[in-house]
Amino acid sequence: MPHVRRTYRTLFRAEDLAHFQVKVKETDLCVGVRTERFSPELVWLVEKTVKEERSRLEAYIEKDPVFLQSLEPHHLLAGAPQMAVSMAEASRAAGVGPMAAVAGAFADMVGRLLARYSRDVVVENGGDIYLKTTRKRTIGIFAGDSPLSNRVAVEVLPGQSPLGICTSSATVGHSVSFGRADAAVVLAQTATLADAVATAACNLVQTAADIEKALAFAQAISGVTGAVVVFGERIGAWGNVKLVPLDPGLKDK
Repeated sequence: MPHVRRTYRTLFRAEDLAHFQVKVKETDLCVGVRTERFSPELVWLVEKTVKEERSRLEAYIEKDPVFLQSLEPHHLLAGAPQMAVSMAEASRAAGVGPMAAVAGAFADMVGRLLARYSRDVVVENGGDIYLKTTRKRTIGIFAGDSPLSNRVAVEVLPGQSPLGICTSSATVGHSVSFGRADAAVVLAQTATLADAVATAACNLVQTAADIEKALAFAQAISGVTGAVVVFGERIGAWGNVKLVPLDPGLKDK
């Protein structure tokens, strides 16, 4: 859903960062680094690394197709690549299938790579974000048709990063969801973990009354630092999360 991705991406673009896109098959990254650190060689390095990691993961899936299909935690075969290991660990903590963490895993991988070159890094992959920052940032929440969509943002301070901020939605995008939340946003020590937990939290929400249950679920998982759940006109938050109003003018950019 390209339109949805473009809308979300306008909510975290910052004037002090240079942004570029890297797309390799289904992996579609929007990357921001400090302007003075940007170079064509850096773009090439990201694209090369993503291709290599995708090849390793695809080769593993050929040997272990259940890894791709499972909606529950999966036991890996010997010799699995590190990305598959990270995805499996995160999915086990959240009680979901390993592919629920794939977008966050690629965001983490690219974010850590770029953190060697830039003190400020934003990597967004379908709404799942790796963030390292030396200044205050705001990350907007896109929640489909909810009246709160694009009206609220999560404020992140430098001391909270590096950080994973991932969103799962039953009403936006094509990912499998068993819930009905407009947005379940999770902040965690890694984007891989945040991605898996956001999926699980979203699955728990059938009505507005389930917001507290989803937040309590996220709170119980080690490595998760905060969560936000949006259902229609209702919103709930837990943890190290500061919600701030988002400039509504950004919706139309």
